Amino acid sequence: MGAASDGAEIVRLSKEHAELKPVADAVQTLARARAEAEDLQAMASDPEMAAMAADELEALNARLPELEREVALLLAPRDADENASAVLEVRAGTGGDEAAIFAGDLFRMYSRYASTRGWRVEIDSLTEGDAGGYKEVIATVTGEGVFGRLKFESGVHRVQRVPATESQGRIHTSAATVAVLPEVEDVEIEIHDKDIRIDTYRSSGSGGQHVNTTDSAVRITHLPTGIMVTSSEKSQHVNRDKAMKNLRVRLYDMQRQAKDLARSDTRKSQVGSGDRSERIRTYNYPQGRVSDHRINLTLHSLPQIMEGDIDPLLNALIAEDQAARLADLEAEFG
Repeated sequence: MGAASDGAEIVRLSKEHAELKPVADAVQTLARARAEAEDLQAMASDPEMAAMAADELEALNARLPELEREVALLLAPRDADENASAVLEVRAGTGGDEAAIFAGDLFRMYSRYASTRGWRVEIDSLTEGDAGGYKEVIATVTGEGVFGRLKFESGVHRVQRVPATESQGRIHTSAATVAVLPEVEDVEIEIHDKDIRIDTYRSSGSGGQHVNTTDSAVRITHLPTGIMVTSSEKSQHVNRDKAMKNLRVRLYDMQRQAKDLARSDTRKSQVGSGDRSERIRTYNYPQGRVSDHRINLTLHSLPQIMEGDIDPLLNALIAEDQAARLADLEAEFG
């Protein structure tokens, strides 16, 4: 890095260094531990040192498998987008007004979690529900490792509770869908002019100063895939740039999903399969529990989870994925 003078090159090398350093540190720690084990074995032949060496060797041998596992995990194939920021999309599914309220609850949960990690959440677009919450909300979550932490949240989230709009006290089941897409700045997605249609329109607002009085909102449709993206800031130029950026994110995500689905065919674990129509989690309010159906995990801490304490869920999902990657590695190399 000291020899580089170009700003972009320095940034690239810094990122590469940040990715390689944990691997180098873990390998060095393992090498030192193995060398220490050899020294302790040699000391065991000394009558005066044998007892102490045996105790230390026993403790070290208990620690070695975990060090070896850590190195194996770091050397296993990693998601290239692990450290990327992400686009978070939450949409109301089946359940009418209650689904929109639940979508709002989920977005609040993710926003609070992002705040605890020092990530920035910027809403790109939203459509409010008639009784509260959101019919749809799309936001950019910026920070280190956002996609790596949130990528397993994509899928159908189901809620079971008595809606505020229910006068008879009956439990309803509603759903919302979550999509987490990596926001990769240097990805190269070629988009031909002939493949897109760009429309401008006047965006609706809540009245007063929020009403857009010019046709500055932009809608871009990618004809080959049917993907449609919109942006409705005050500047048409800004909207066009943001819409094109979002289109690239979605086209890149389509490529990722195809790879994820192909990979999941050879895996027993369905974590990260890329199937976003899959029901992944149920939030049961009467029993105060949250169940993740992919890893058969149930936690009886729903209030804390809805306040943003989702690390217990995310850590379990990441651990399951790590175990699957280790199994893939062992199957490949024996």
